[in-house]
Amino acid sequence: MKEDRKGMLIVISGPSGTGKGTICKKLLAEDPSLTFSVSATTRGPRYDEIDGVHYFFLTEAQYDDLLAQDAFLEHATVHGHRYGTLKSQVEELMAKGLNVVLDIDPQGAREVMRQKPDCVSIFILPPSYAELRVRLHTRNTDDPQEIERRLGNAKGEIDQMHLYQYAVVNDDLELAYSQVASIIAAEKQRTTRYFPVVE
Repeated sequence: MKEDRKGMLIVISGPSGTGKGTICKKLLAEDPSLTFSVSATTRGPRYDEIDGVHYFFLTEAQYDDLLAQDAFLEHATVHGHRYGTLKSQVEELMAKGLNVVLDIDPQGAREVMRQKPDCVSIFILPPSYAELRVRLHTRNTDDPQEIERRLGNAKGEIDQMHLYQYAVVNDDLELAYSQVASIIAAEKQRTTRYFPVVE
């Protein structure tokens, strides 16, 4: 049997602290057909981040140039910094038959879903706001004021859940991961992406 596959774009989104990054890392480690799209940002790198691996770290001027060229699939200002997904990178990877995973905030996800209506969109939810607060504190990457801002944003973001094709509650990481992996496995078999030839 001959098989041909078209790469798909997978948008994994949700409020800060829901574990979407952890789920994405696990997916990429377990499934060789998946690849990560590296976002561009104007924020400075954290101590363990590498340019071109975790993000493309840009100056404000470089970011403005790319905006003028309409180079972004989506772009947004999140928590005071600008982020964007480069169209060229996503299209190049999909043309190779790879499935591109975007781990992006809900504002950016809505723009991708508008531009790429055939993408697979998955919203990751916390089991409760109380648990989300605990997770944001445990991460230890934000000050208390920033945590309150992210919690406030989460309420509005969760109200937009109906715009996504799928919703997964991350109350148990292994279960949430297996649900997301099952969604992706099923989407790979859609006849718009999978073309088996019976000889």
